[in-house]
Amino acid sequence: MSNTKKTNNKATIKRILKYIRKYIVLVIMSLVCAAVSVVLTLYAPILIGRGVDKIVGPSNVDFAGLKEILIKLCIVVAITAVAQWIMNILNNKVTYKVVNDIRTKAYKKLERLPLSYIDSHKHGDIVSRIISDVDQFSDGLLMGFTQLFTGVMTIIGTLCFMISINKLIALIVVCITPVSLFVAAFIAKKTYNMFMKQSRIKGEMTSLVNEMVENQKVVTAFSMEDEVNERFNEINGRLNKASLDATFFSSTTNPCTRFVNSLVYTGVGIVGAIMAIKGLISVGQLTSFLSYANQYTKPFNEISGVVTELQNALASAARVFELIDEKTELVNSENAIELGTVNGDVLLSNVDFSYNKDVELIKNLNLDIKKGQRVAIVGPTGCGKSTVINLLMRFYDVDAGSISVDGHDIREVTRRSLRRNYGMVLQETWLKTGTIRDNIAYGRPEATDEEVIAAAKQSHAHSFIKRLPDGYDTVITEDGGNLSQGQKQLLCITRVMLDLPPMLILDEATSSIDTRTEIRIQRAFTKMMQGRTSFVVAHRLSTIKESDIILVMKDGHIKEQGNHEELLARGGFYATLYNSR
Repeated sequence: MSNTKKTNNKATIKRILKYIRKYIVLVIMSLVCAAVSVVLTLYAPILIGRGVDKIVGPSNVDFAGLKEILIKLCIVVAITAVAQWIMNILNNKVTYKVVNDIRTKAYKKLERLPLSYIDSHKHGDIVSRIISDVDQFSDGLLMGFTQLFTGVMTIIGTLCFMISINKLIALIVVCITPVSLFVAAFIAKKTYNMFMKQSRIKGEMTSLVNEMVENQKVVTAFSMEDEVNERFNEINGRLNKASLDATFFSSTTNPCTRFVNSLVYTGVGIVGAIMAIKGLISVGQLTSFLSYANQYTKPFNEISGVVTELQNALASAARVFELIDEKTELVNSENAIELGTVNGDVLLSNVDFSYNKDVELIKNLNLDIKKGQRVAIVGPTGCGKSTVINLLMRFYDVDAGSISVDGHDIREVTRRSLRRNYGMVLQETWLKTGTIRDNIAYGRPEATDEEVIAAAKQSHAHSFIKRLPDGYDTVITEDGGNLSQGQKQLLCITRVMLDLPPMLILDEATSSIDTRTEIRIQRAFTKMMQGRTSFVVAHRLSTIKESDIILVMKDGHIKEQGNHEELLARGGFYATLYNSR
């Protein structure tokens, strides 16, 4: 393993220990239970050896002494079982508390990541890190707690007991032990990279499956099932190979260490038998020694398995920590102010912005919008219409220039207070799993039923909601899967209707609604926009004739600006777009 990987492993382990430190009391209690369990487990062979020595031969058995030893042995076994049971409970608590803390932190980080990260990374891979990788880490950590503690203590305790019985035989055991450790360490180094590769490919697989589930209708419509299957088989093949390689190398640990441990047992048996024949130790002591040899070697098998599993866990934990360490959305400036309810004056001054710094998008954009004005943004695909919306909402920060609301640079106000003053209806609908009422009241959970129904009537959603099996209590699936696209968009419009802020953003908000309903909603929008600053991104130019200002964009620049009649009269780019519809 390279120095860089060793450093990464150490850093990962240190971070895990920081999470465990919170539950140090439970860890100490677990260690105490492990110590009790190990000491009593190691004391049992001594009792067994004494019991063997009570049986000298036929008709020469000390039954009274044997009975006393058997009673002690039963008590020792019972206490050992209870100690192990309590230890397992404590280990489970520590493991799942630590895992819960890490997963919670990863999810909270996801909520604070900039949109640029979400847009540039596969969503399935992000999901895989928070769910699959954390689960894998959980399994490794639990195994580490359960077997590593007791294994190390058993090895130390067994050596102490063996030395107390016979130093020569104990020395033979100690001399052969490093071979087992060397084998386990060698295999562990080889498996880390393999498990890391396996975790990455799992992320690719999750991403593909997530993509297919969300877009199954499109795949079917274009008869792309074979191509998708080929992609799946290719990723699945790589995952299969990576998993087999990791499993093969990790599975060699146990037989290799078992072979070395068998040498230990054989050495103890031969030397012990010779010493017993010469009268240097009793048969009972030899019995105890052979039992200790078994108990001594068993933890090496377990620890070697734990080390392999821990390599997998560390690889998974490293991927989760990568997500946690991602830069968050820029925090509010130190003196950021809380915006109250704004008037709606918006000023864009010399704004420059690009998603990719090598590809220029918006350059020197200037715009002065007064309270209550209705601004339409039109232009060909990729001209920067939706990008303007992203900048207004501060999903992205400008590269140069500034955007102000009521005279306040939006970088100097809190994001929450800025976004609270906007209402958004986007072309891509989003609904959560829950009732129709929950989705409408998403921005105002305290809204009354009467307010929810009134908003639905304004958006013309009330009629179709009443036809649903349970009306406003109908539970919809993730992203409204059991509703039509038009119905989903009506609910998104209703959500904004319920809590009308002073500024509105409508990004082709009626794209999935039939013409008759669209006309009725346009009337509702007209009423809703009165006195409110509104930004309307539109592809159908017929929907923006009544706008106060129409911004015609091309290649990130405002090509033309004016109202519908003025722009048509100029006979420029807007007139060309309008007449070509």
